[in-house]
Amino acid sequence: MTEPTKSITFTLNGSECTRTVPVRTLLSDFLRHDEDLTGTHVGCEQGVCGACTILVDGTPVRSCLMLAVQADGATVETVESLAEAGELSCFQKAMKDEHGLQCGFCTPGILMSVTAAQRCGRTVEDTETEVLGGHVCRCTGYTGIRSAIRKTWTEASE
Repeated sequence: MTEPTKSITFTLNGSECTRTVPVRTLLSDFLRHDEDLTGTHVGCEQGVCGACTILVDGTPVRSCLMLAVQADGATVETVESLAEAGELSCFQKAMKDEHGLQCGFCTPGILMSVTAAQRCGRTVEDTETEVLGGHVCRCTGYTGIRSAIRKTWTEASE
């Protein structure tokens, strides 16, 4: 028996993407395997670790909990969309400067969640507590990540 498929069209990192996918394909698997966007990491596959966080219509979403067919008609952004013309985003630079990453496994999800928080005008305090509360980082102790968030918000307000 053949698995049912569906044609979907959505905007992926600024470009239109039209594909036919099996209806039970996870968005994380679609991004990684079909689109070769391996910056979206898959850790727990239960929505707990936050490594697979992407933006769907500007909102952080755990891509391991969303089906690819649910992205039909949406705008999807992955970590690959953050650097423009080869230049790192402000938060990516701050993460590098403040040593906010070590193994890098959690980094893409954190980058996406913090980017969304900054875009919608969240405070640095809200971002440090609420946003980081949804991400598991086993290497850094969050100190460098918190410093990068503060640096990004400080530079944005200058």
